[in-house]
Amino acid sequence: MQVTLLKCKLHRVTTTHAELDYEGSCAIDGYLLDMAGIREYEQIQIYNVNNGERFTTYAIRAEENSGIISVNGAAAHKANPEDLLIIAAYASMDEAEADQFKPKLVYVDGDNKITHTRNTIPVQMVKAV
Repeated sequence: MQVTLLKCKLHRVTTTHAELDYEGSCAIDGYLLDMAGIREYEQIQIYNVNNGERFTTYAIRAEENSGIISVNGAAAHKANPEDLLIIAAYASMDEAEADQFKPKLVYVDGDNKITHTRNTIPVQMVKAV
């Protein structure tokens, strides 16, 4: 059986651009792509913390260490500059791989510079409902 798990995420990156008249995609600082393990042209899910929009697009590489997070094409209607986004990629794997797998979680500051990485979400961050 195959399962789909969170492969990686960029947590609370700040949107720097929303370019409507551009071929659809999301341009992401190349260093952030590498640190998260997101490949150029890989499908990504974007969750907008500010307005609740959730959408699918693909990643393209922006200049290294630029801090750029540019939501392009039709998706530009779903994010504005300064919006906080969670950008996630998922992977399918068999049960044995899934038992050993740990995601790459990348956290940034307000300038989209990495503050730290993890491969688990600490228990104290998970609130009971």
